[in-house]
Amino acid sequence: MYRHWRGAFYPEKLPVKHWFRHYAEHFDTVEINNSFYRLPKPETLDTWRDQAPPGFCYALKANRYLTQMKRLLDCAGPMDRMMTVFRHLIPRLGPVLYQLPPTLGIDLDRLERFLELTPRDLRAVFEFRHKSWYVEATRALLDRHGAGFVVHDMPGSATPRWTSGPIAYVRFHGGKGKYWGRYDESALLDWADWIAEQTRHGREVWAYFNNDTEAAAINDALTLKAMVRQSVR
Repeated sequence: MYRHWRGAFYPEKLPVKHWFRHYAEHFDTVEINNSFYRLPKPETLDTWRDQAPPGFCYALKANRYLTQMKRLLDCAGPMDRMMTVFRHLIPRLGPVLYQLPPTLGIDLDRLERFLELTPRDLRAVFEFRHKSWYVEATRALLDRHGAGFVVHDMPGSATPRWTSGPIAYVRFHGGKGKYWGRYDESALLDWADWIAEQTRHGREVWAYFNNDTEAAAINDALTLKAMVRQSVR
């Protein structure tokens, strides 16, 4: 719903109420960020579910109350409340993204207790922002619980290109800086090869760009999508 994408991606005269339909003609998924700040109303998710064309899925960012405020502790009740709402998106619900705060260092016991709360019938992926998590024990723990390790390139906390569980999940945070700048073609080609390799290992790959300035995210996503098509042939 970026207003500055009018003309850059959305046709100038296209009413905003038709923007999603236009988006869904080019992409088969979107990552919802506002659920991180405020839990959506169930009827809102009903609307999103019903408007999605066949094959389209939403990734939902877990509410920050669990990850930033509770910091994964004592989350049984909040998890149940959140999932009651999130389930309104089924069957258009993709992975649920848990983004940990950059001040939370590695605590495998805490993470395991939290993983035991995540619903087994839904896909969970974890984005770490503190580098202490980037050890094999973290990946092994996620893998045992069928959860995904989020690969990202946030300046100062970029991850290894790891995978765990049945899916691969990538977040591109900016080609030149935090949330801005196009990615070089050579960088995208490298990512396309990596994504193709994941598919050959039987993993679904979910990839998102949030370098939204000047619609760089759209251009990079379309470019990567075309490259991946070539790589998996």
